[in-house]
Amino acid sequence: MKVPFTVNLQNQVALVTGGGGVLCGTMARALAACGARVAVADLKPEAAEHTATQIRQEGGTALSVACNVLERESLAAANDKVTRELGPVDILINGAGGNHPKGTTSLEYLRPEDLADTAPDLVTFYDLDPKGIEFVFHLNFLGTLLPTQAFTRAMAGKGKGVIINISSMNAFRPLTKIPAYSGAKAAVSNFTQWLAVHFSKVGVRVNAIAPGFFVTDQNRALLTQPDGTWTPRAHTILAHTPLGKFGASEDLVGALLWLVSEEAAGFVTGVVVPIDGGFAAFSGV
Repeated sequence: MKVPFTVNLQNQVALVTGGGGVLCGTMARALAACGARVAVADLKPEAAEHTATQIRQEGGTALSVACNVLERESLAAANDKVTRELGPVDILINGAGGNHPKGTTSLEYLRPEDLADTAPDLVTFYDLDPKGIEFVFHLNFLGTLLPTQAFTRAMAGKGKGVIINISSMNAFRPLTKIPAYSGAKAAVSNFTQWLAVHFSKVGVRVNAIAPGFFVTDQNRALLTQPDGTWTPRAHTILAHTPLGKFGASEDLVGALLWLVSEEAAGFVTGVVVPIDGGFAAFSGV
C-alpha cells in the first residue's frame, strides 16, 4: 500500500479492532506499510483474514484474530494469541463500532401529525427501542473501553504505547435521525480525553480520529441508490461538506501515522482530530 509518508514502526506490534472493515482495514495496511507487525481483529474471521492477506501480499506481517470486543473472554484469548505470535501490543486502534436501526428515527423532525400516526414503518423519538440504543452504546463505548483494558497492560508496564480511538464528527455535531450513535461517539471522544489524563503517568498517549462521511459497507445503502447514484440524504451531506465530496479511507492515513509516531506526535495526547472535509465547521449558510 502506498502511504503519503512513512514513520518508523519497525519492531512494534499494532492491533486494529474492526480491522476487517473498509476504514480500519486501510489503517491496518498503512501501519504494516510502515513496518509494524499487525494483528487484524474482527468479529468476522473471514473479514479479518481478508485484510491480513492483503497485508501479507503487500510484503507486511499480519495475523488475523477473531474477536468480540464486548466479551472479555474473547478479548483475553485474542491478547494471548497476539502476544504469543507477534508480541505484546504497542499500538491499539479501537475501530470497532456501528449503528443499529432500532436506535434510529425515520424522520429528521418530529411533526405534529406524527403523534397520532400508527404506521408500523414510522419510528419517532417515542418509538426508539431501549435495546437498540443499548446495543449502540455498548458497541461503540464499551467496544472501546474493554479492548483498552485487554490490550494495554503491557504498554503501561513498559511505560510506552499509543491508543487511537475512532470517534466521529457526530461527536462534535449530532446528526439527525441517529441519536444513539451520535451520543455513543460523543462518549468515545470524552473517554479519549479522560484516558489520556489517566494514562499520562505510564507513558501511554491516547488520541482519537473523528471521521466525517465516508462510504463504507455499513452506510452504503443509506448513501447510494441501487443504480449507484446518491440518495437524497447523500446530497444533503455533500451540500454541507465544503470540500464537496465523501472521504476515501486513505484520507485517514496521514493523521493516523502522525498520531502513532513518537517522533512526530510525542507531545500530543487527549486530542480528537476531525477528518470531515469541513463538515463540522460549516454552519449551513
